[in-house]
Amino acid sequence: MSKFSNNYQKVTYIKHWTESLFSFRIQRPTNLRFRSGEFVMIGLPNRKDKPILRAYSIASPTWSDELEFYSIIVKDGPLTSKLKNIKINDDIILMPKSTGTLVLDALKPGKRLFLLSSGTGFAPFSSLIREPETYDKFEQVIVTHTCRTSKELQYSQQIIEECNNHEIISEFISNKLLSYASTTREKTTCRGRITDLITSKKIFDDLDISEISSNDRFMFCGSMGLNNDLKKILLDLGLSEGANNNPAEFVLEKAFVG
Repeated sequence: MSKFSNNYQKVTYIKHWTESLFSFRIQRPTNLRFRSGEFVMIGLPNRKDKPILRAYSIASPTWSDELEFYSIIVKDGPLTSKLKNIKINDDIILMPKSTGTLVLDALKPGKRLFLLSSGTGFAPFSSLIREPETYDKFEQVIVTHTCRTSKELQYSQQIIEECNNHEIISEFISNKLLSYASTTREKTTCRGRITDLITSKKIFDDLDISEISSNDRFMFCGSMGLNNDLKKILLDLGLSEGANNNPAEFVLEKAFVG
Protein backbone atom coordinates (compact mmCIF):
# COMPACT_ATOMS: atom_id res chain seq x y z
CA MET A 1 0.00 0.00 0.00
CA SER A 2 1.30 3.47 -0.89
CA LYS A 3 2.35 5.72 1.96
CA PHE A 4 0.20 8.40 0.28
CA SER A 5 -2.97 6.27 0.21
CA ASN A 6 -4.43 8.19 3.15
CA ASN A 7 -4.13 11.33 1.03
CA TYR A 8 -6.11 10.02 -1.96
CA GLN A 9 -9.22 11.97 -2.97
CA LYS A 10 -11.59 11.12 -5.82
CA VAL A 11 -12.07 13.36 -8.85
CA THR A 12 -15.70 14.52 -9.00
CA TYR A 13 -15.75 16.92 -11.96
CA ILE A 14 -13.61 17.87 -14.98
CA LYS A 15 -14.03 20.52 -17.66
CA HIS A 16 -11.60 21.33 -20.47
CA TRP A 17 -11.91 24.99 -21.43
CA THR A 18 -9.31 25.04 -24.20
CA GLU A 19 -6.66 22.63 -25.47
CA SER A 20 -4.35 23.84 -22.73
CA LEU A 21 -6.66 24.85 -19.86
CA PHE A 22 -8.93 22.76 -17.66
CA SER A 23 -10.54 22.79 -14.24
CA PHE A 24 -11.41 19.89 -11.97
CA ARG A 25 -12.83 19.18 -8.54
CA ILE A 26 -12.00 16.56 -5.96
CA GLN A 27 -13.53 15.40 -2.71
CA ARG A 28 -12.81 17.64 0.24
CA PRO A 29 -11.60 15.89 3.40
CA THR A 30 -13.90 16.75 6.29
CA ASN A 31 -10.96 17.92 8.38
CA LEU A 32 -9.39 20.21 5.75
CA ARG A 33 -9.47 23.89 6.67
CA PHE A 34 -8.04 26.68 4.53
CA ARG A 35 -8.20 30.43 3.97
CA SER A 36 -9.35 31.70 0.59
CA GLY A 37 -6.30 32.44 -1.55
CA GLU A 38 -4.17 29.61 -0.14
CA PHE A 39 -2.70 26.69 -2.08
CA VAL A 40 -2.09 23.00 -1.43
CA MET A 41 0.23 20.40 -2.92
CA ILE A 42 -1.44 17.88 -5.23
CA GLY A 43 -0.20 15.06 -7.45
CA LEU A 44 -0.99 11.72 -9.03
CA PRO A 45 -0.27 8.25 -7.60
CA ASN A 46 2.46 6.23 -9.27
CA ARG A 47 4.01 2.80 -8.90
CA LYS A 48 7.34 4.03 -7.57
CA ASP A 49 5.63 5.77 -4.65
CA LYS A 50 7.46 8.99 -5.50
CA PRO A 51 4.67 11.12 -6.89
CA ILE A 52 5.34 14.50 -8.46
CA LEU A 53 3.63 17.13 -6.34
CA ARG A 54 2.92 20.69 -7.40
CA ALA A 55 1.44 23.75 -5.69
CA TYR A 56 -2.12 24.50 -6.80
CA SER A 57 -4.27 27.36 -5.55
CA ILE A 58 -7.64 26.27 -4.26
CA ALA A 59 -10.15 27.88 -6.60
CA SER A 60 -13.23 27.01 -4.55
CA PRO A 61 -14.41 29.11 -1.58
CA THR A 62 -13.97 27.95 2.01
CA TRP A 63 -17.65 27.01 2.31
CA SER A 64 -17.60 24.57 -0.65
CA ASP A 65 -17.98 20.81 -0.13
CA GLU A 66 -15.45 20.14 -2.91
CA LEU A 67 -12.01 21.48 -3.80
CA GLU A 68 -11.64 23.03 -7.24
CA PHE A 69 -8.43 23.62 -9.17
CA TYR A 70 -7.63 25.41 -12.43
CA SER A 71 -4.69 24.14 -14.45
CA ILE A 72 -2.67 24.80 -17.56
CA ILE A 73 -1.41 21.84 -19.59
CA VAL A 74 2.33 22.07 -20.15
CA LYS A 75 3.56 19.91 -23.03
CA ASP A 76 5.86 17.27 -21.55
CA GLY A 77 5.20 18.72 -18.09
CA PRO A 78 5.98 16.08 -15.42
CA LEU A 79 2.56 16.47 -13.80
CA THR A 80 0.18 18.34 -16.11
CA SER A 81 0.91 16.09 -19.12
CA LYS A 82 -0.63 13.27 -17.05
CA LEU A 83 -3.11 15.31 -15.02
CA LYS A 84 -4.88 16.35 -18.23
CA ASN A 85 -6.05 12.74 -18.68
CA ILE A 86 -7.80 12.31 -15.32
CA LYS A 87 -11.33 10.95 -15.27
CA ILE A 88 -14.19 11.00 -12.78
CA ASN A 89 -13.41 8.77 -9.75
CA ASP A 90 -9.64 8.78 -10.41
CA ASP A 91 -7.45 9.32 -7.36
CA ILE A 92 -5.61 12.58 -6.75
CA ILE A 93 -3.03 12.95 -4.00
CA LEU A 94 -3.91 15.90 -1.77
CA MET A 95 -1.47 16.94 0.93
CA PRO A 96 -3.51 18.29 3.86
CA LYS A 97 -1.57 21.49 4.66
CA SER A 98 -2.63 24.73 3.00
CA THR A 99 -0.56 27.89 2.94
CA GLY A 100 0.10 31.02 0.87
CA THR A 101 0.45 34.78 0.85
CA LEU A 102 -2.70 35.74 -1.10
CA VAL A 103 -4.89 35.99 2.00
CA LEU A 104 -6.92 38.85 3.43
CA ASP A 105 -5.01 38.63 6.72
CA ALA A 106 -1.85 39.85 4.95
CA LEU A 107 -3.44 43.16 3.97
CA LYS A 108 -4.13 46.25 6.05
CA PRO A 109 -7.74 47.49 6.09
CA GLY A 110 -8.58 49.51 2.99
CA LYS A 111 -11.44 50.72 0.82
CA ARG A 112 -10.81 48.95 -2.51
CA LEU A 113 -9.27 45.57 -3.23
CA PHE A 114 -7.66 44.94 -6.62
CA LEU A 115 -7.17 41.28 -7.61
CA LEU A 116 -4.85 41.25 -10.65
CA SER A 117 -4.24 37.99 -12.50
CA SER A 118 -3.04 36.44 -15.72
CA GLY A 119 -3.56 32.89 -17.01
CA THR A 120 -4.23 30.33 -14.28
CA GLY A 121 -3.27 32.98 -11.72
CA PHE A 122 -7.00 33.71 -11.54
CA ALA A 123 -7.49 30.55 -9.44
CA PRO A 124 -6.95 32.03 -5.95
CA PHE A 125 -9.20 34.95 -6.84
CA SER A 126 -11.91 32.51 -7.89
CA SER A 127 -11.99 31.60 -4.21
CA LEU A 128 -11.70 35.12 -2.82
CA ILE A 129 -14.51 36.67 -4.89
CA ARG A 130 -16.87 33.94 -3.65
CA GLU A 131 -16.00 34.62 -0.02
CA PRO A 132 -18.42 36.82 1.99
CA GLU A 133 -15.52 38.06 4.16
CA THR A 134 -13.96 39.76 1.13
CA TYR A 135 -17.00 42.04 0.78
CA ASP A 136 -17.22 42.64 4.51
CA LYS A 137 -13.68 44.05 4.48
CA PHE A 138 -13.80 46.15 1.31
CA GLU A 139 -16.23 48.64 -0.20
CA GLN A 140 -15.27 47.59 -3.73
CA VAL A 141 -13.53 44.57 -5.24
CA ILE A 142 -11.97 44.85 -8.72
CA VAL A 143 -10.87 41.54 -10.25
CA THR A 144 -8.90 41.52 -13.50
CA HIS A 145 -7.87 38.63 -15.73
CA THR A 146 -5.48 38.88 -18.67
CA CYS A 147 -4.93 36.08 -21.20
CA ARG A 148 -3.70 35.77 -24.76
CA THR A 149 -7.16 35.20 -26.27
CA SER A 150 -10.78 35.70 -25.22
CA LYS A 151 -11.35 31.94 -25.23
CA GLU A 152 -8.84 31.62 -22.40
CA LEU A 153 -11.01 33.97 -20.32
CA GLN A 154 -13.98 31.60 -20.25
CA TYR A 155 -13.26 30.12 -16.83
CA SER A 156 -13.02 33.46 -15.04
CA GLN A 157 -16.07 34.82 -16.84
CA GLN A 158 -18.14 31.84 -15.73
CA ILE A 159 -16.99 32.18 -12.10
CA ILE A 160 -17.84 35.89 -12.07
CA GLU A 161 -21.26 35.17 -13.58
CA GLU A 162 -21.88 32.53 -10.91
CA CYS A 163 -20.99 35.06 -8.21
CA ASN A 164 -23.51 37.57 -9.50
CA ASN A 165 -26.25 34.95 -9.73
CA HIS A 166 -25.53 32.94 -6.56
CA GLU A 167 -28.45 33.15 -4.11
CA ILE A 168 -26.17 33.88 -1.15
CA ILE A 169 -22.99 35.44 -2.54
CA SER A 170 -24.89 37.89 -4.75
CA GLU A 171 -26.35 39.46 -1.59
CA PHE A 172 -22.87 40.15 -0.24
CA ILE A 173 -21.63 41.52 -3.57
CA SER A 174 -24.44 44.07 -3.85
CA ASN A 175 -22.73 45.90 -6.75
CA LYS A 176 -19.33 45.78 -5.00
CA LEU A 177 -17.69 43.47 -7.56
CA LEU A 178 -16.20 44.90 -10.76
CA SER A 179 -14.50 42.70 -13.35
CA TYR A 180 -12.10 43.57 -16.15
CA ALA A 181 -10.85 41.14 -18.80
CA SER A 182 -8.12 41.88 -21.30
CA THR A 183 -6.23 40.01 -24.01
CA THR A 184 -2.65 40.35 -25.21
CA ARG A 185 -2.77 38.65 -28.62
CA GLU A 186 -6.36 38.80 -29.78
CA LYS A 187 -7.73 42.21 -30.72
CA THR A 188 -10.49 43.02 -28.24
CA THR A 189 -11.95 46.13 -26.62
CA CYS A 190 -9.53 45.79 -23.71
CA ARG A 191 -6.19 44.77 -25.16
CA GLY A 192 -2.85 44.78 -23.41
CA ARG A 193 -0.95 43.65 -20.33
CA ILE A 194 -2.54 44.79 -17.10
CA THR A 195 0.63 46.74 -16.27
CA ASP A 196 0.19 48.84 -19.43
CA LEU A 197 -3.53 49.26 -18.77
CA ILE A 198 -2.70 50.60 -15.31
CA THR A 199 0.11 52.94 -16.33
CA SER A 200 -1.89 54.28 -19.29
CA LYS A 201 -4.87 54.70 -16.90
CA LYS A 202 -7.13 52.94 -19.43
CA ILE A 203 -8.48 50.51 -16.85
CA PHE A 204 -9.60 53.37 -14.60
CA ASP A 205 -11.27 55.15 -17.49
CA ASP A 206 -12.96 51.97 -18.73
CA LEU A 207 -14.35 51.12 -15.27
CA ASP A 208 -15.07 54.78 -14.43
CA ILE A 209 -13.18 54.56 -11.15
CA SER A 210 -10.55 56.75 -9.52
CA GLU A 211 -6.83 56.08 -9.87
CA ILE A 212 -4.76 54.23 -7.26
CA SER A 213 -4.64 55.77 -3.78
CA SER A 214 -3.15 54.89 -0.39
CA ASN A 215 -6.49 53.33 0.61
CA ASP A 216 -6.25 50.67 -2.12
CA ARG A 217 -5.08 47.11 -1.49
CA PHE A 218 -3.71 44.70 -4.08
CA MET A 219 -3.17 41.00 -4.67
CA PHE A 220 -1.59 39.69 -7.84
CA CYS A 221 -0.85 36.29 -9.28
CA GLY A 222 0.68 35.56 -12.67
CA SER A 223 4.01 35.00 -14.33
CA MET A 224 7.15 36.01 -12.48
CA GLY A 225 7.69 38.83 -14.96
CA LEU A 226 4.18 40.20 -14.45
CA ASN A 227 4.42 39.93 -10.67
CA ASN A 228 7.73 41.80 -10.63
CA ASP A 229 6.41 44.52 -12.94
CA LEU A 230 3.29 45.03 -10.83
CA LYS A 231 5.36 45.08 -7.67
CA LYS A 232 7.59 47.84 -9.08
CA ILE A 233 4.55 49.93 -10.07
CA LEU A 234 3.13 49.72 -6.55
CA LEU A 235 6.45 50.32 -4.81
CA ASP A 236 6.96 53.42 -6.97
CA LEU A 237 3.56 54.63 -5.74
CA GLY A 238 4.73 54.30 -2.16
CA LEU A 239 2.85 51.11 -1.30
CA SER A 240 4.48 48.28 0.68
CA GLU A 241 4.45 44.49 0.38
CA GLY A 242 2.63 42.66 3.16
CA ALA A 243 2.81 39.25 4.77
CA ASN A 244 0.79 37.15 7.19
CA ASN A 245 2.81 38.47 10.11
CA ASN A 246 3.18 42.00 8.75
CA PRO A 247 0.10 43.23 6.83
CA ALA A 248 0.60 46.01 4.29
CA GLU A 249 -0.85 47.32 1.01
CA PHE A 250 -0.13 44.49 -1.46
CA VAL A 251 0.78 40.80 -1.64
CA LEU A 252 1.81 38.45 -4.44
CA GLU A 253 2.11 34.69 -4.75
CA LYS A 254 5.73 33.55 -4.58
CA ALA A 255 5.32 29.78 -4.39
CA PHE A 256 4.63 29.25 -8.08
CA VAL A 257 3.81 31.07 -11.26
CA GLY A 258 0.91 30.36 -13.59
